[in-house]
Amino acid sequence: MSLSEAGTKTDKLIQKKNLPENIFIKGARVHNLKNISVSFPRNKFIVVTGVSGSGKSSLTMDTLFAEGQRRYAESLSAYVRQFMARMVKPDVDFIKGLCPAIAIEQKVITRTPRSTVGSMTEIYDYLRLLYGRTGITISPVSGREVKKDDIPDVLKAIQQLPLGSKAYILVPFKQHAKRDVREELNILLQKGFSRIYFTDKKAAARQSKKNTDTTSEIIRIEDLLEEDDKTLKQRFKAAVSVYLLVDRIITKEFDEDDIHRLNDSIGIAFYEGDGEMLLQINEAEIIPFSNKFELDGIVFEEPVPNLFSFNNPYGACPTCEGFSQVLGIDPELVIPDRRMSVYDGAVAPWKGEKLGWWREQFVKGARSINFPVHKPVADLTDEQYNILWTGQSGVYGIDDFFKEVEQNLYKVQYRVLLSRYRGRTKCPDCKGYRLRKEALYVKIGGKHIGELCEMQVNDLKKWFDNLQLSNYHKKVATRILIEIHQRLQTLLDVGLGYLTLNRLANSLSGGESQRIQLTRSLGSNLTNSLYILDEPSIGLHARDTERLISVLKRLRDEGNTVVVVEHDEMMMREAQHIIDMGPLASHLGGEVVAEGDYDAIIKNPESLTGKYLRGDLKIPVPKKLRTSKHSLKITGARQNNLKNIDVEFPLNVLCVVSGVSGSGKTTLVKQILYPALRRLKGEFGEKAGFHKSLEGDVDYISQVEMVDQNPIGRSSRSNPVTYIKAYDEIRDLFSKQHLSKLRGFQPKHFSFNVDGGRCDTCKGEGEQIVEMQFLADVHLTCEVCGGKKFKEEVLEVTYKGKNIYDVLELSVDDAIEFFSADKDGTAIAKAIKPLQEVGLGYIKLGQSSDTLSGGEAQRVKLASFLGKGKGAGHILFIFDEPTTGLHFHDIQKLLGAFSALIDQGHSVIVIEHNTDVIKTADWIIDMGPEAGDKGGNVVYAGIPAGLKKAKESITAKFIEVPPVNGRASASE
Repeated sequence: MSLSEAGTKTDKLIQKKNLPENIFIKGARVHNLKNISVSFPRNKFIVVTGVSGSGKSSLTMDTLFAEGQRRYAESLSAYVRQFMARMVKPDVDFIKGLCPAIAIEQKVITRTPRSTVGSMTEIYDYLRLLYGRTGITISPVSGREVKKDDIPDVLKAIQQLPLGSKAYILVPFKQHAKRDVREELNILLQKGFSRIYFTDKKAAARQSKKNTDTTSEIIRIEDLLEEDDKTLKQRFKAAVSVYLLVDRIITKEFDEDDIHRLNDSIGIAFYEGDGEMLLQINEAEIIPFSNKFELDGIVFEEPVPNLFSFNNPYGACPTCEGFSQVLGIDPELVIPDRRMSVYDGAVAPWKGEKLGWWREQFVKGARSINFPVHKPVADLTDEQYNILWTGQSGVYGIDDFFKEVEQNLYKVQYRVLLSRYRGRTKCPDCKGYRLRKEALYVKIGGKHIGELCEMQVNDLKKWFDNLQLSNYHKKVATRILIEIHQRLQTLLDVGLGYLTLNRLANSLSGGESQRIQLTRSLGSNLTNSLYILDEPSIGLHARDTERLISVLKRLRDEGNTVVVVEHDEMMMREAQHIIDMGPLASHLGGEVVAEGDYDAIIKNPESLTGKYLRGDLKIPVPKKLRTSKHSLKITGARQNNLKNIDVEFPLNVLCVVSGVSGSGKTTLVKQILYPALRRLKGEFGEKAGFHKSLEGDVDYISQVEMVDQNPIGRSSRSNPVTYIKAYDEIRDLFSKQHLSKLRGFQPKHFSFNVDGGRCDTCKGEGEQIVEMQFLADVHLTCEVCGGKKFKEEVLEVTYKGKNIYDVLELSVDDAIEFFSADKDGTAIAKAIKPLQEVGLGYIKLGQSSDTLSGGEAQRVKLASFLGKGKGAGHILFIFDEPTTGLHFHDIQKLLGAFSALIDQGHSVIVIEHNTDVIKTADWIIDMGPEAGDKGGNVVYAGIPAGLKKAKESITAKFIEVPPVNGRASASE
């Protein structure tokens, strides 16, 4: 068939399917896609599902988005296009109907410590604009509002006077340096002024004869200049005050010409008075006006948006430069154990014969300042804690101690002492708000911008709902408030109401970062665009997934096509169109198994997803619960939002910690249990969050492993086969081949991490990076090795017809089949078998670690432990949302891997929202009931069957657990 005939046939196919408005992909062959053709209905909510490795990302990200990005690149300058021409196009015949594509991935898109939730969502930009336009500056001295008077303010004051009132516009008479009075008067006369206004004793005497209370006298400048020098000096010296009279007014119904005259006079008065002028009414009351922004002797900065930017030198705190932290005395090093009291030695440096004096004097003086020295530091009120640091009434505090230390830094022992307690600490000038103090004087509704950024989004939304503004400010801020309300509501809808705007972007999880990008996309109000989201429900409780779906529908309703790569059943039920990829992973996948709405997928006998949805296949609940004789117990946990709770973790079982996003799960497990246990094991690590104690069978645990979603390696050369230590055996195998022996090749020649066998041009990377001046760097395939990473002579060495590059390109499933067929490769097949057991049979042996998702990286780590077997002692494994990126079918494999670990004598604690994992647990710890300050409690702790009885548990509403008689405990 000729090319023209093929095109005509395709056009007829599109017309037949009635797809002029749809996005149609013809002949996609990227990665494992098998020349598929598929249609994405435009302006619909579409879910692409299927087992891990079935080709979902290849179809959506590597084909659909990559082509959209390439077409955008064609519109760029010739300089950019000369590089883009060398970029590999997606392997597809054509894509018709493609609109501008936006991919929202699960990546923390920024690592800078300046980027925050507020700046990522653009809420902070609107807050800056709001404070710059409607903020009220409050003096820190008197608490009064700082105002700046303008011409309209003075004009309004004049117009409000009763008709017939006499008003003078005055300016204080100023005698400049090196000029006498006569010279000053001459200059004023030349400027066009004609009168000086005096108030003095003689004027008062003269006016008293006329039976009036006035003490003023108006004299023409020409008359003053005719006086001799002595008389002139005496007149000015005797005056109580001297003013330049700019204009005289009798109030009436002013016409337009009068208004122009008054505006000119007021403007001249402000200019001559260097920003200050006075309005005297009926020669009695004087009203001062100033167009200087000052009060209480302080000159304030006028509110402008840049004043509130910590990324701008104008607004950033000069001490910390907008980072909120400086190198100073670290309170956590000074008081390492907040469970202790001052009397018991909570203040670490106040020890020893000499320095112990500070503790003794504080304890002796505690009664006089009403300080509880026997109370744990953690239980002190904010006022008492401040007294401990600053001291009071002759009792010296910690700050006084360090002042003395700094005065003695010429002695080496004091320098060593100070170094022990220095660290990154909150900036003492801006108190961690990042802004210069002038910006924090500006308030709206009684709060400055830093205080708003410390509020949780839940509370901030309520604060804005109740915000009262003046009519003028309301008109100014209307559009700004609409944008702020919309973005705050979206953050609530995607389950991020527990975050604060000053939360650092680099501390967010991939799922949180993705949902924040979604918030920004909604705020941009784009239409007729293609949004591709990679598992946005990750890290979300089932309750929050409902809200997320409504947000995605809103994005669709604005005229966009929303494509979601997802495994969540709730998401599939709400989708208008589902594309099920499969039937299995890797070479067994890459096809469209089923497409249509939810009902069509369920009815399709070929769909593996449909079998799980209709119940033909299901993740089985173990018939017996495991019981434990050992446990660990955390007491008095108070870190972040935890409410002084005691929690017991049983060992040798599958223990699941559940709860809504932000309820305290991560704080409890990752910030308290994990580092506290590492410290007790003598391992170095981060400081544990505040708790009283970690008790129980600590000695029973030989080590603790955190299996999180962080990349398995920092280098692009890192890959799964090197991580599980199987690559060493592959290199040994190739070094034993006949050609290797002839050429003297050693195992190192088959490594791309050291010189020898790797390509000298790309240093084993397989690609070269072209740095773009204002765009992201372009990655181009190495022209010397063609992306194969090794030298030609090394690639000539083969094993069963495959060279080292071919082997690294094999999927895990294919590699196991390849190596199992031969005695020499049996050990390699056994080493990589755990990757298959955790559902990663589809990934390539040499796949770069930076192309693995967080969930895939986590399962590679799990596979490395499975491969170690029983000889590793009793390990406690902590998993943070291991179902990330997993289909129902893969979750079943993952649970099998957990069981294998427990059967080997290990213990597993899982932080998870997935209902299939929760219902198969042996023990559930449900946190909540809500997020943020409304969470932090243990709502339920026990076997799954009892969860339904927990009235406060939100998790219980979304999970069906077999009754106790349907699932007996092992003890029964």
